[in-house]
Amino acid sequence: MTTASGAGLRIGITIGLHHEAETLWNNGIKQNAVFLAEALKHCPSVASVVLVNTTATAITPALPWDQARWPTVTFEAAKDSVDVLIELGGQIDADQTEHLKRRGARLVSYCCGFEYVHAMESMLFGKPLWGRNLFINQRYDDIWMVPQVAHISQPYFEVLRRAEARAVPFVWSPVFLEERSRALPDGGVYQPRSGPRRLSVMEPNINVVKFCVYPILIAELAYRARPDAVALLQVTNAERMAKDSMEFITLMNQLDLVRQHKAVFLGRHETPVFLAQNTDIVVSHQWENPLNYFYLETCWQGYPLVHNAHLCADLGYYYAENDVAAGSARVLEAIDGHDAQAQTYRDRQRALIGRYLPGDAAATQTYDTLLQGLMRRPAR
Repeated sequence: MTTASGAGLRIGITIGLHHEAETLWNNGIKQNAVFLAEALKHCPSVASVVLVNTTATAITPALPWDQARWPTVTFEAAKDSVDVLIELGGQIDADQTEHLKRRGARLVSYCCGFEYVHAMESMLFGKPLWGRNLFINQRYDDIWMVPQVAHISQPYFEVLRRAEARAVPFVWSPVFLEERSRALPDGGVYQPRSGPRRLSVMEPNINVVKFCVYPILIAELAYRARPDAVALLQVTNAERMAKDSMEFITLMNQLDLVRQHKAVFLGRHETPVFLAQNTDIVVSHQWENPLNYFYLETCWQGYPLVHNAHLCADLGYYYAENDVAAGSARVLEAIDGHDAQAQTYRDRQRALIGRYLPGDAAATQTYDTLLQGLMRRPAR
């Protein structure tokens, strides 16, 4: 496909920087933008992809990615050159939208968050989200959403944005994981070890979709069954609850792991470092979030991941839904058998994760078809 200039499509993907040297590990949004950029560069109809910052934060060499590989510009610098702007990590306003539309550019809303859950929790629990400053753009030419958010948020997207939403391929790359892990022992890759296992729960605990209690209960059942096989349970992103939530404190004090001083509740940690330095087995649980970067990071590095994410049930050690007894059995299975097949496991995980990598043939074809359809339809 060519544009009016005769070249392929020029794509912009928005980000919203808040700091010149912002870390990539505080949430997945910036990584998502970079991975999508990398995926779209493989599409035959695409000539170029840039990241477009929508905030006033300066773009400097302190950014945690290679700007030669992933060029990063301001909206002002991109507004007259992009053919498609994909709004992902930063929102544009009505005037900026009008400017793009006058040029004939297309605008895509790329949805990778659980917006319905965030809105619901904000309203129910007094967590400020947008106040009086809500702007929902009515002029998107398409809505693309990652598949894990479709079940709960698709109607929310469609009614408020007044457009049809469609699921698109989820993309991920190990590029940042491996860069961050390079200086770690063994490149941060899982290493067999003898003795009782260190279990880690690393849910963010910032909303209901990824919360730590069920993984803790899985670890508790494994400990009750085989106390000599569990050295420690570590729960990250839980320090605040362990100090300030009497409900959490009281509930945890019912558990053998806690009563016998086999559990610790920690603050925030970077995934690659905590895996390499502190972890033998990861125990996870999600509710309406059946695919995320954390699972891929853990499995790519060869760590046993006990999880209930049905969209990637072939990865790690899967248990269904909220079946904590089955989850506990998978923990014990990993304790007993993972080390004997650690290399085979890691190789298999990486082969399976190949379907999410930029350049995957099926994903590339899907995105190219979406872009061609977007440009054929009249602009809104």
